[in-house]
Amino acid sequence: MTLLASLREVQIPLLAAMLLGACSAKFLRVLRAGSAGDALGPTALFPVHVRRPVAAALCVVELALGVGLVLTAGKFGEGLPATAVRLASCLLFVVLTCALIELRASRPEVGCGCFGDLSTAPVSLRTMARSALLAVAGLATIGLHPIVKLPSPATAGQLVGILFAEILVIGALSPEIGEGLIRLGYSEPCEVRDVPSQRTLAVLRRSRQWRRYSPVILSDTPADIWRELCWRYVVYPGRYEGRPADAVFAVYLQQRRPAIRAVLVDSATGQTLPWPGTQAGRSRVRLRFAPAPQPLIVSPSAAPATLLRSEVPVSTDV
Repeated sequence: MTLLASLREVQIPLLAAMLLGACSAKFLRVLRAGSAGDALGPTALFPVHVRRPVAAALCVVELALGVGLVLTAGKFGEGLPATAVRLASCLLFVVLTCALIELRASRPEVGCGCFGDLSTAPVSLRTMARSALLAVAGLATIGLHPIVKLPSPATAGQLVGILFAEILVIGALSPEIGEGLIRLGYSEPCEVRDVPSQRTLAVLRRSRQWRRYSPVILSDTPADIWRELCWRYVVYPGRYEGRPADAVFAVYLQQRRPAIRAVLVDSATGQTLPWPGTQAGRSRVRLRFAPAPQPLIVSPSAAPATLLRSEVPVSTDV
């Protein structure tokens, strides 16, 4: 097998891995943030109301093309299906390269969003060069013969060497590598940790504390939300035994499985209300990890009612 033929053949697994990896990273970001409409990557070029469907469509296209490249690499799908998938992959990276160029010109502070949370750095020449290189790789796969048998040891070594060299080139063009290494070796203090409010609300809605207090909550929209050091506080209006009440949640600011505290207080007096079958003010949460610092939730024995609505800080965190 010639060097050019080997170079063309390794592009299929490389492109498939890049597409499936990008789709998986975007999906994980959606699970953490609870929304697919954040202004990150080419979606920032669209109006706000269409960013979510555009982001979802891009993820679906990446998944379909990644799976399609794998399925059409052999005899299955030989001919027109394989050509269509490879041509579509090439066109996708061409469109993404053009979108990154436009994004760098119009929104230079926005990251490319290629690999979810790892792609928050502003679009650079390296990012655009990587996308262009992948477009060329997709073009090289068009017309490639199907893989029907295992290569000889010498050919396999040549393929692995070419693939390794190309991975090094793509790694050098990927700012996500440096971001990933930083995250592995650095633990950011919780006081300065950047956790979006949307992510906090999404985690809260999936928690046991939310399911416990949801029967008394009257609105899906929080009445107030603010941050104090390592905790984000969320207040929902409610009604308990015929009188106005507030469900106050404190969510610890960490990316995975944050501690969540909750208390129900009287809207008029700020006093903690007992939950049926429990003692007044009791709120316990079992944690799988090391306990987080206790939030500043007022107990019934506190002097003046410090959770009165008029004294709640005005939110600057939404």
